[in-house]
Amino acid sequence: MDNRDAIGSWLSGPRAAAEDMGADFGHRGERLGLPADGPRSIAPVGRRLGALFTDWALSVLIAYGLFASGDLRSTDNWALAVFLVMSLLTVGTIGSTPGKRLLRLRVVALEGLGRPALWRVAVRTVLLGLAIPALIWDRDGRGLHDRLSGTVQVRM
Repeated sequence: MDNRDAIGSWLSGPRAAAEDMGADFGHRGERLGLPADGPRSIAPVGRRLGALFTDWALSVLIAYGLFASGDLRSTDNWALAVFLVMSLLTVGTIGSTPGKRLLRLRVVALEGLGRPALWRVAVRTVLLGLAIPALIWDRDGRGLHDRLSGTVQVRM
């Protein structure tokens, strides 16, 4: 057997190579007891990114209009603060940010799949503000910020 087949190409990745060799990983969220598609299934990456960009754009508009006093250089700093507060308040109360709500996503606790406790939302928000944890995903598509806070983003 050629070692390149075991490693996979940089285009397909090692998962595709393992699947070609017969490995069955199941659908995203199967290990968590979530369905393959439909309500309560793992939120797709494209929708999550769309929600993130929507929330960021809203945060920039709020920061520019209310806090930056027309100064574009300080808008980004204020936008991050607005984004984090908005995330903490909206996910903590209704389970989704405006962008997530628009794209029919919500954040739920793995335990019982209900609204996460406020401390979980706070941990998730702090880690999201650091950005790096949100860029590290597991095979179910959950970011490190979701794993460490015991939450998952699902479709509504």
